Amino acid sequence: MFLHTHLLSRLDSRVTTMAMAPARPCLAALLALCAFAMVERPPAVDAANVPITTCRSFCGNITVDYPFALRAGCGHAGFRDLLYCINGALMLHLPSGSYRVLDIDYAYRGLTLHDPAMSDCRALDRSRGGRGNGFVVEPWRAPYLAPDPDNVFLLLGCRASSPLFQGFPDRHLPCRNVSGMGCGDYYGCPAWDDYGGRRPSGAAYGASVPPECCAVSWDAIRAVNVSRLECEGYSSAYSLAPVRAAGPRGWAYGIRVSWALPEANRGFCGACRATGGVCGHDGDSHGDLCLCGDWNSTSNCDSTADAARPSAGPAAPRAIAALCWAVLVSGFAFP
Repeated sequence: MFLHTHLLSRLDSRVTTMAMAPARPCLAALLALCAFAMVERPPAVDAANVPITTCRSFCGNITVDYPFALRAGCGHAGFRDLLYCINGALMLHLPSGSYRVLDIDYAYRGLTLHDPAMSDCRALDRSRGGRGNGFVVEPWRAPYLAPDPDNVFLLLGCRASSPLFQGFPDRHLPCRNVSGMGCGDYYGCPAWDDYGGRRPSGAAYGASVPPECCAVSWDAIRAVNVSRLECEGYSSAYSLAPVRAAGPRGWAYGIRVSWALPEANRGFCGACRATGGVCGHDGDSHGDLCLCGDWNSTSNCDSTADAARPSAGPAAPRAIAALCWAVLVSGFAFP
């Protein structure tokens, strides 16, 4: 009887040992997982989670401020991926090409752009394939950015087959003076002296014999694509003074662009700034965000209830660690 009891006891102890043996490597693996979960890893970079002091910046001698920006998440979403600072020169990029930004007028909401391949009063830059960028805006950006109503586009050497002249009866072309500036005066520029030894008069033309120059406003065609319009080049001029410049030599050559913001954005941005925030936008949804330092709000910096929800990345390691320790504690408490 004693021998039988002793054998059973030995057998039970061996079974218990065999059952407990696999627990050691499992316990080691669980401890390693806990240690890995507790290691702090750098959070994912959010395009809108940027220091508010970096949203207002400079490029050369030009201040870049709201609604424009050089950094992701800053500025209004309607002007994202628009401005770039390249070797101290502020450039604006559109589907039609890149333009040098000469000035940003925040008071009157205007930008002055320069296209180096554009003609002016001193020289004509033309080729049969088309010279110059013209001006074309993405459809989604069109509500925010457009040439000024007082800006005239002077299209040069357009063919008779140009879409510009299609659908118009003879001598009823879309060419019109814009804010007192037009081709009739532009023909008086010295640039025409060196072009073919003649000055166009503009007197005899029609759909079959198009003029050497056709002046149009942005509202008339909504896109100045030089090659698609089958033109050889273009010029652009604007006037900001109440009194129009006397003659084309006094015009300001370049592209004057106006910008606009949705009415709802004005109240949002005003409230954001009043509470110490900086107006920005979400990189994914493109919705308005108020940047409040190390956190963002969908209203203003006084309303923590409207804080933009961060990604769950940093919280995941803590949750794993808590689960690991809970399993360990339960294992030690209940052998």
